[in-house]
Amino acid sequence: MKLLLTAFDPFGGDKVNPALEAVKLVSSRIGNVEVVKLEVPTVFRKSIDKVVDAMKKEKPDAVLCVGQAGGRFDITPERVAINVDDARIKDNEGNQPVGSIYGDGENAYFATLPIKAMVQKIREAGFPSSISNTAGTFVCNHLMYGVLYHIARSFPSVRGGFVHVPFIPAQVVDRAAPSPCLALADIVKALEAAIKAIGEGGQDLQSHEGKEF
Repeated sequence: MKLLLTAFDPFGGDKVNPALEAVKLVSSRIGNVEVVKLEVPTVFRKSIDKVVDAMKKEKPDAVLCVGQAGGRFDITPERVAINVDDARIKDNEGNQPVGSIYGDGENAYFATLPIKAMVQKIREAGFPSSISNTAGTFVCNHLMYGVLYHIARSFPSVRGGFVHVPFIPAQVVDRAAPSPCLALADIVKALEAAIKAIGEGGQDLQSHEGKEF
């Protein structure tokens, strides 16, 4: 099995992006999964184009995109991406769009990776994890939506999804408390656990991972 693992470059004034630093350290083979890594610009539209080009070249069985979610306590696989750009801040090229991502796209696409199994594997590895029901409206949601849009149209056998990771300690030294973080090594191990779940394939778990709000 081949997995395309992507991560964004730093954005929003941060000098590092824990997603990218962790992806760099993820093993190139995890069980039966060959991991191909890709750095993606935190830029609307260009991020989608770069991942789709890599999908055409690498022909992966699955795509897992990784992004930073500062303020979250745990590793959070995303359930859904919505057809909305509503950028609170500018991306790394100064874009700040508001509107739909694709005019001919569905209102939303759900992740096709086994997100509940991923959460379980991450917890079994000793790290906090939960399912997130919003990927925001910045470039993370934009990329997740774009990847799933293209999967639906051009790569029907490929499974896709997104996972957010917290800050690492170096990023919260000068941030106001509370500023949750995880050690980079722990994020790496958590991502590898999630990839193990993807490699096992099959139907997702029927466990209860819903939230009240």
